[in-house]
Amino acid sequence: MTSPRRPTVYIETYGCQMNVSDSELMLGSLAARGYDAVDAPDGADVILVNTCAIRDHAEQRVIGRLGELRRHMKPDTVMGVTGCMAQRLGPQILDRARHVSIVIGPDGYRALPTLIDGAREGRRVSVTDFDLEEHYEDFQPRRFDRVKAWIPVQRGCDYKCTYCIVPTTRGPERSRQLADVVRETAAVVAEGMSEVVLLGQTVNSYTDGTHDFADLLRAVGAVRGIRRIRFTSPHPNDFSDRVIAAMAETSAVCEHVHLPMQSGSTRTLRRMLRRYTREGYVECAGRLRDAIPGLALTTDVIVGFPGETEEDFAETLSVVRQIGFDDAFTFKFSPRDGTPATRFPESETVPDDVASERLARLVDTVRSATRRRNLQLLGTRHEILIEKAARRGELLQGRTRDFKTILVPGDETMIGTYASVEITGTTGFTFTGAIIPERLPLPLAG
Repeated sequence: MTSPRRPTVYIETYGCQMNVSDSELMLGSLAARGYDAVDAPDGADVILVNTCAIRDHAEQRVIGRLGELRRHMKPDTVMGVTGCMAQRLGPQILDRARHVSIVIGPDGYRALPTLIDGAREGRRVSVTDFDLEEHYEDFQPRRFDRVKAWIPVQRGCDYKCTYCIVPTTRGPERSRQLADVVRETAAVVAEGMSEVVLLGQTVNSYTDGTHDFADLLRAVGAVRGIRRIRFTSPHPNDFSDRVIAAMAETSAVCEHVHLPMQSGSTRTLRRMLRRYTREGYVECAGRLRDAIPGLALTTDVIVGFPGETEEDFAETLSVVRQIGFDDAFTFKFSPRDGTPATRFPESETVPDDVASERLARLVDTVRSATRRRNLQLLGTRHEILIEKAARRGELLQGRTRDFKTILVPGDETMIGTYASVEITGTTGFTFTGAIIPERLPLPLAG
């Protein structure tokens, strides 16, 4: 007698690492109820699109993708939209995409299996209430990555930057209990992983009421078997002396910080409501580098924010040159409905051609400096964690502790292992390397 076919679920994820983690939670919840994950949407019983709302382009891409996915549906397939875009638009998605039955924000995933059952009976629903107690502690994530683990330690944000939709889509800031994070870290080690990435909208403002982010770093670093700790994304204001000391003194904490700047102009930073000045940001970067030798810094920068002048942009370029970022994610300002930045006078809008030209200059400034620094690394040696097969030929992709990407020869049995490598080449941004064989002990003299 053959066993009944198990239902299948396909999840497509857009946006940040927090969305990846949420997809892992949803998949874990459904797997516990008998679902099998599939790698393609064709014929799946459930199709979920986990969305991002940080920029208008991301939302438009998802709207188009929902239309494409419709052709992969069976008559009884349940289509759902989850995540930040679902939280922001709610029932509007049901109106715009009649083949979508479920819309769920980031705090509603506990109800997902029940809502899927209801959708099969013809019910269409939008669930977008915030739940300030929800951390999904009893969920067992089904992780996509077998090399490193994304571990949310905080949800939501209290900063309310004028350009940012996150407080609307993720709600106010709340943190998990330190003991729960340590428990999940220990479980990750038991699964065979030795690198964790601690996630939060402003992760270094973490507090569970008793412990701060410094305590969390030390506690996670004390879990036996953890070799690397990363975290994203921090806020410059929350790098207290305690946090920086914990980073410097916890050997597992990697020598890399992604430190969002957004602008190098104090005037623009005030209009963004970033709550630090140009000088404060530079001072924060200096404190981090003084405490942690060899620290790599990456950043985010927005150009074309309403009211940004050529002088403001010149200040941004000067900070980029002064700090010497290892990389930068650069964007043109994208207005989001519901954010204060959309209420600035229309006369302050930076024309798109001006913003595009500034973006090109910024990218060139970042890349030129990065290329020069990276060429100086030829011949140096580093430890990498081999993460996956590379797109280029028969190579593997690994990362150094300071987050540089190095491609090395090898086969997929090496994924998840550590190797010492010597950098042999660079495109200016990524590197190629040669694995240094482990030295074997010499035989004893006879």
